[in-house]
Amino acid sequence: MPSEIKKKLVQQIIKDVKEYPIVGVVDLQNLPAPQLQVMRSLLLKKQIKIIMARKRLLQLALKEVKKDNLMQLSDKIKGMPALIFSKDNPFTLYGIIQKNKSDASAKAGQTAPRDIVVKAGPTSFAPGPVISELAAVGIKTKVEGGKLAIISDTTVVKEGEVISAKVAETLKRLDIKPMEIGLNVVAVWENGIIFLSKQLHIDEAEYAHNVAQAAQWAINLAVEAVYLTADTTETILQKAFREAKTLSVESSFITELTAGDILAKAEAEAVSVQESAGIEENSQ
Repeated sequence: MPSEIKKKLVQQIIKDVKEYPIVGVVDLQNLPAPQLQVMRSLLLKKQIKIIMARKRLLQLALKEVKKDNLMQLSDKIKGMPALIFSKDNPFTLYGIIQKNKSDASAKAGQTAPRDIVVKAGPTSFAPGPVISELAAVGIKTKVEGGKLAIISDTTVVKEGEVISAKVAETLKRLDIKPMEIGLNVVAVWENGIIFLSKQLHIDEAEYAHNVAQAAQWAINLAVEAVYLTADTTETILQKAFREAKTLSVESSFITELTAGDILAKAEAEAVSVQESAGIEENSQ
């Protein structure tokens, strides 16, 4: 690349780093060119910009911009790097990128992005040589209904370890696709804070469940504390009614609402005494 073109590229990166409040480092390693073009087009529609350049040029540009802790982002540049710019928040940016990834089979020599676990359960394999193939990567099996079943969850590769050819072939046979095709977010900078990809990952289903659970706990607490709100008043009145009625029945305080329950209670107690004393009912 001619020196003049490099200078213009560095100046453009500096301009974008100054203009955008969110700056991220992504790794394009193992991302096919067609998927990259699709991803760039998608990001542009969401006003997210991506610039690819050599590691040295990206670091040079970051060094020229005086923002708190920005140089820490420079240390995160790896693989086939690019900088990504957004005016949204880091969590939204990460979510957009993650949702547009696709699953892929593992290849020998790749690094596991997370622990790769083969779950316990039935397989489609009949007993045979495959038993020793699975055992070779630490997967224990047994025969159930004429087919092999994996006895327990097995971690075949830990996060950060290189995937061997034998493991890659086994995962392919089991139709397990542990890899992802897409941009890999390494780190994101915002207001002097560096967020690593692990910190940006949010399980949306779990998050929604936790919010719903917290709301229910808050309502339960308000009801127990008799704290009247639009959401708790009806429940509090129903609870007070049930407790008042129970107290009336237990104390034999007869009202139109409790008379039937009190008589039923008295009858049940009389029957119990009769049975305990062995007294036969007089049918005459």
